Formats: sequence, C-alpha cells, structure tokens
Amino acid sequence: MSSSSLFGTYARSNLAFVKGEGSWLETSDGRRFLDFAAGIAVNSLGHCHPHLTSVLQEQAAKLWHVSNLYTVPGQELLAERLCEATFADRVFFANSGAEAMEACIKTARRYQYANGAPERYGVITFEGAFHGRTIATIAAGGQAKYLEGFGPKAAGFDQVPFGDLEAVKAAINDTTAAILIEPIQGEGGIRPVPHEFLRALRELCDANGLLLIYDEVQTGVGRTGKFFAHEWSGVAPDIMGIAKGIGGGFPMGACLATEEAAVGMVAGTHGTTFGGNMLAMAVGNAVLDIVLGDGFIDEVAHKGLLLKQKLASLIDGNPDVFDMVRGEGMMLGLKCKAPVGDIVVAGRNHGILTVPAGDNVMRLLPPLTATEEEIDMAVERLDAAAVSVKDAMLKGASA
Repeated sequence: MSSSSLFGTYARSNLAFVKGEGSWLETSDGRRFLDFAAGIAVNSLGHCHPHLTSVLQEQAAKLWHVSNLYTVPGQELLAERLCEATFADRVFFANSGAEAMEACIKTARRYQYANGAPERYGVITFEGAFHGRTIATIAAGGQAKYLEGFGPKAAGFDQVPFGDLEAVKAAINDTTAAILIEPIQGEGGIRPVPHEFLRALRELCDANGLLLIYDEVQTGVGRTGKFFAHEWSGVAPDIMGIAKGIGGGFPMGACLATEEAAVGMVAGTHGTTFGGNMLAMAVGNAVLDIVLGDGFIDEVAHKGLLLKQKLASLIDGNPDVFDMVRGEGMMLGLKCKAPVGDIVVAGRNHGILTVPAGDNVMRLLPPLTATEEEIDMAVERLDAAAVSVKDAMLKGASA
C-alpha cells in the first residue's frame, strides 16, 4: 500500500521540482532539467515569466473572486480580444480543458434544441481522440482504458475511424448534432488531421445542419505556429474549446462560439463557480499580451521548423530507436521503435523532460519561449538518451 495520502491515479516519477525559470526546472537538491514537456503544453511562456508573474501578483493584492453573479471586467476584455483574433463572437470561461469541452458539447446540443430539433444531440468523434476525463468527455474520447469501470458509457457519442470520411457520412443520422475533432491529436500521438479532411467536415456540417467543434485545448494559443492550429487549414469551426496555453500555467479554459452557435446558451443554461475569476482573467490577458505581440507566433513557427529539422537528423542517427517526426510548430512527436516509456525515462536521466503519448510517440511540447540554443541542447540530450536506450537493448539481446 502506498504511503501517500493521494489517490493512486498517477504513476508519478520521484522528481519533485521546487523552482523554475523559462525552459528550466530545478529540484530541491539542485538538479536542473530542460523542460520540453511544459506541464503538458500548459506553460506556454515557460516558468515564472516576468510579465505573467507581475500581473498575477498585482491582481492577487486587489481581488481574487466574486463569482459570475457580477460583471468581471477582465472577462469582458479577454473575451473581446479572443473574438477579435478568432472566428468567434461569444466566449464562456471555465477552469480546464475538460470543462471547456463540456461547454462545447452542451452548446452544440442546445443550438439544435433552440432551433426546434431537440432530438439532435449526438456528436461524432474519432478514434484516438482525447477530450477530457469527465463522464461525457471520456465517452467522447471513446478510449476503453478511460471508460472501464465507470458504468455505462454516456449516450450521444458515435466514434468513427481517424480520417475516414465515408465512415463520418455513414454515422450522420437524424439525431446527429455536431462533429468534434482535434486538428492535431495530442494524446493520440501527435497525429495531424489532413487539411482537406477538415474542409470536407466543414462541408458535411453545412450540408446537414451540424455544428463543427474543434478541440484546441492542446493545439491552441500559438503552439503550432498559428494562433490556433485550424488556421493552417483555413477551415473555421462553429465552436471551439481551449485551455492549457491560454493560462500559461494558471488553471483556465474557454468555449468559443459564433453568435449563431451560441444562440441557445441563455441565462441559466450553464454556469461555473470559479470560471472567469479575476486571477485567471488577469493571467489570460497577460498571455495574450505576449502571444499576440508583433512577430511572436512567427518566431514560434520558425523555431518549430528548426526543431523539426534537428529531430529528423536525430532519427537518421538513431534509426533503431526513432521512426519519424510529426506535428507542427512546437507541438512535435517522435514516433518510436523502442518503447516510448523507456525513452522518456532515459531522457530524464539525461536532463530533459518529455511526454509519452499514444501510438508509441514521445511528445515534445517546449515553452513557446524556448531559445534556439535550448533546442540544440534538447536534441543533444535526446541523442544521449537514445544511445543509452540502444545500449540497454543490446545488453538485453545478449543476456
């Protein structure tokens, strides 16, 4: 039995960090790690970014929380800025990606209800997807390992194979309300959705009175070298869930929607106690100050391309360990030949933090502020990790 008083829901490493700065984390005994996990794409501007830190401290000295019974000026400002920079006309603030996706699903169902079709509540999703850990979002994700032991799967979600347009067409029926997709699957293994597939989904939604929902919880806020990943395809959604990077490390999520899609979300239909609180809004606005600043996202795209090129060379030098690189910007995945868990641990042993994903993929999700020098260091440390994995494989084969 574990000596910890925590739920045993995580297989945690024994690393315990006490401080961080930029792309670096430090343990209590002074060991420093290059953080190319960024809290699973959360710490978009690195650790303890001075602008975020000062804004949060300033707001903390004024007011933390009053609830959504009152006007919160920071919400009004952040919503306006998000709408100006995206397809959206309306924003609902929450505390996490799962809550943002719940709001997206409810918004889509409520749209159909408000337009006289309450029987249309079904959402089509895709194999390999991950949309959160609530009862509804594990049903949307459809992965057996997350559904097991939690009773009957929540109704209203029909899953089809990744990238199979004919299967999508066959799944549409009189109860379908929306199609939900990640422009790049994160947990599923950094699997980009082809741009032409997103265009085809847009056409299907328009032809059948459905709403197109994007889950940009992991892909958004500059991560892929665009403000949001769907911009690469030129195909806008009706509804979008965001989180992670928008808070820069502070818990925050949001559901963005067009005026038309949000028509059913009137007073009393949805709510949150903590969502949109003063602290979160101050930090969210501070993140946008940086991310939407001149040249910032272009620089992310440049550094992402540089990292991708260097990872291609890493693969060439370690063909027994790595297979291919995929993804966009600073959201990249190394498809592995050796077990990804072994490579992640070897990376830690050489001072670099990464994130495992499905399809035997190692995710590289560095802060968007990572420097070219840090990118070089990351690839050097991954190379050293690959060598140690190869050595272990050879010893195992000869044993």
